[in-house]
Amino acid sequence: MQEQRSILLAGLGAGLTLAAGCQAAGQDSQDSQLQALEQKLAAQAGQIAQLARELAAQRALVEEQRAALARLTPPASTAPEAPQVAATAPQELDEQRATGAQVAAAPAQPAQPAPRPAQPVGRTPPRRDRPPEVPPLFEQPGVLTAPDKYVVEPALQFGYASSNRVALVGYTVIPALLIGLIDVREVKRNTVTGSLSLRTGLSKRLEVEAKLPYVYRSDATVSRELFTGTAVERVFDTSGKHVGDIELAARYQLNQGGAARAYYIGGLRFKSRTGRDPFDVVTDCTTRCVGENVTGTGLPLELPTGSGFYSLQPSLTWLFPSDPAIFFGSVSYLYNFERKNVSRTVLNGERERIGDLKAGAVAGFNFGMGIALNDKTSISFGYDHSSVARMQQNGAPVPSSVRTQLGTLVIGYSYRLDATRTLNASVGVGVTRDTPDVSLTLRMPWSL
Repeated sequence: MQEQRSILLAGLGAGLTLAAGCQAAGQDSQDSQLQALEQKLAAQAGQIAQLARELAAQRALVEEQRAALARLTPPASTAPEAPQVAATAPQELDEQRATGAQVAAAPAQPAQPAPRPAQPVGRTPPRRDRPPEVPPLFEQPGVLTAPDKYVVEPALQFGYASSNRVALVGYTVIPALLIGLIDVREVKRNTVTGSLSLRTGLSKRLEVEAKLPYVYRSDATVSRELFTGTAVERVFDTSGKHVGDIELAARYQLNQGGAARAYYIGGLRFKSRTGRDPFDVVTDCTTRCVGENVTGTGLPLELPTGSGFYSLQPSLTWLFPSDPAIFFGSVSYLYNFERKNVSRTVLNGERERIGDLKAGAVAGFNFGMGIALNDKTSISFGYDHSSVARMQQNGAPVPSSVRTQLGTLVIGYSYRLDATRTLNASVGVGVTRDTPDVSLTLRMPWSL
């Protein structure tokens, strides 16, 4: 019993000793954490003090600069106007984009014992109200001429086209045997057109234009004489040169575009019949070109230089500036007026009556993009498409006529020679069978 009591007292003493040790260890851990927090607070207090000193130094520097500016600034009545930054605005759809301008900032001047007048820090560039200029790819110019300004535009255009045609007149017994005639024709066609255009602005949104063309054409046709059954081919050369169809046009800007808004321009073009009429030139037929007892090639002995029809063409052009590019396009519709009691001249001066003729209407569209390379040079890429309807004779479609699709890829180049002259060149490549193989155009607008 005495031994059990001694063991119990010894266990209680050991437990009390262990509890006291744990309590001492916990107290030491709390003390170390408090010391770490105090060190962090002291470091943050040092950082706050450093930031306060830096802020005070910056405030003192700002006050010194304000005092220096106050001494340099003249009275409000004599202070010059602050220069304005000219926003880059669109220029004309003919040549190149306008260059942006920035105002140069002058460094702060140290304090001087006597006040000095403020010096100008830059020159405001002239404000532009037209889209950037890119080469004109199509017939519709992209911008309007300023009021009381004149633009003279000489132009030269060359076109080349080739085509092959095989016509079978008869019927076949078996695929290898033909009873009848074979008409084989290979045509090489060259056309050179020189023109002089004059346009002027009647107001800020309206311009008018007149165009006088002169046309030279030459055709070389390899064929057999029509409806004779001859096996001998011969070359039929013919050409023609004369004034072309004079054109008058007017264009009106429908809205006030801007750097982030498209420009819309409505146009109306009228084409006359001043060129040599295709029905007045002599055709290589003895008495008539259709029906029985026909001899000759059926080709004109002299090529016409006009279409032979009065035409009216409304159009809508749009321009969207997006520096450094300009996106543009247009849609148009060409209406040809009907001609009554048409006849053509054949050999020996005889006239063959054709009847009432109406050329097919032409629906067209084009679109493209111009990119400025620098302040003088720009290039353009575009596509032009026209759909020509069938010709009508005496109110009915001509049996041999079909709807024709004309598609052309166009690449343009523009270079500003000086403040008044710009050189524009473009190359068109036909992408459909009926389109001329290639067309080259050279223009030089001259502002007066």
